Amino acid sequence: MITTVLFDLGGTLHSVIRKADSMPRFAERLIRRLSDYGIVLDTTPEALAVSLHENAEAYKHESERTKTELPAVRIWNDWYLKEFHIGEERLAPIAEELSFLYDYDRLTLMRKPRLRETIETLHAMGLRMGIVSNIISTSLVPHMLNEYGIAQYMECTVMSSAAGYRKPDPRIFEIALREMGVTAEETCYVGDTISRDVIGAKNAHLGLVVRLNNPSIAHRDAAFQGADVPKADVVISELYELPDVLRSFNRQ
Repeated sequence: MITTVLFDLGGTLHSVIRKADSMPRFAERLIRRLSDYGIVLDTTPEALAVSLHENAEAYKHESERTKTELPAVRIWNDWYLKEFHIGEERLAPIAEELSFLYDYDRLTLMRKPRLRETIETLHAMGLRMGIVSNIISTSLVPHMLNEYGIAQYMECTVMSSAAGYRKPDPRIFEIALREMGVTAEETCYVGDTISRDVIGAKNAHLGLVVRLNNPSIAHRDAAFQGADVPKADVVISELYELPDVLRSFNRQ
């Protein structure tokens, strides 16, 4: 019997749309914002966009290898802006702001169709809910939940930026289970990636794993298609299919 549903954020509660000019526009804003704090980058937005993308990809690969998330100030100092040797002391007061902007302003975030209706339906069914998300910001998830009008339904918000662990490490799921006081067997996880969400939820032995099909991240999951790779228990095309999935599972 599933009593609790935990959600991923990006790709699950909202779609993440990357446009060709997104990184250059963000780089220009980043240069201006750092300048406001007296940090002047000797570069152009175009050059910064290239290095920022390369550095972010390098950090992503390293964090996926270690399954750990560094504090925001170290991400920006040691990885994203490493060529500029700014120093943690100068970046510390603004590292969280930069992390928020990186995921909020650099991308176009579109809430999933019927998102609030779906969450309200699950709540009416008596299901408890929470978030488990890989993210470098500590403030973006609460902001988005409030923007989408569903914050009041989420009993816990576990983020890699605060936990220090990244999916698929089972420990990030175990934090959520402890916070909510529930067992793995009674918990469902809903996410869009095989590499992080499905494998992570299976590593944590959750009772039901639902994958929301997301063709835009297929390239990141290309290496996780073999017969020996854990599979989701259910694959859905739209988030609003979830209440029927859970009704059916609990009837069985």
